[in-house]
Amino acid sequence: MKIKINEDEKKDFEKLDGIINQYKDEKGMLINILQKAQEHFGYLPEKVQTYISQELDIPVSTINGVVSFYSLFSQEPQGKYTIGVCLGTACYVKGAQDIIDAIKEELHIDVNETTMDKLFTLKSTRCIGACGLAPVLTINDEVHGRVSPADVPSILYKYMKEHKSSN
Repeated sequence: MKIKINEDEKKDFEKLDGIINQYKDEKGMLINILQKAQEHFGYLPEKVQTYISQELDIPVSTINGVVSFYSLFSQEPQGKYTIGVCLGTACYVKGAQDIIDAIKEELHIDVNETTMDKLFTLKSTRCIGACGLAPVLTINDEVHGRVSPADVPSILYKYMKEHKSSN
């Protein structure tokens, strides 16, 4: 049974067809297809996984197994800004949990949750290799080092302001 694509989804799934066609003959193609699909959709909902499964003739359980195994994939919508707080040893010892607590309090979300306005998603991460700057948090690709809980509101405000000015 072929998955139904609504009229408003048509362009997105045509783009997905292009991604699938571009990578389907490459070694390790599934990871590449899933990465590009997530870049396009922002996450990998069940409908996208099912569509990829049908197009590649791979069981949806295999697709979902890959998506749920690798932390880089998300099955839930993500915020515009993903906040990653490093919980590696150096960061943890220097107060990373206090940073997470400050972000949770400021944004009213927990780890692995997204704010209602879809602006921020909070994640805990493993060592990012910036131990000399501990504790460290990243927001998308930007690294913030030697962060204290008192720094959290101003760091978040910078991104809120940036978002408002880009709209």
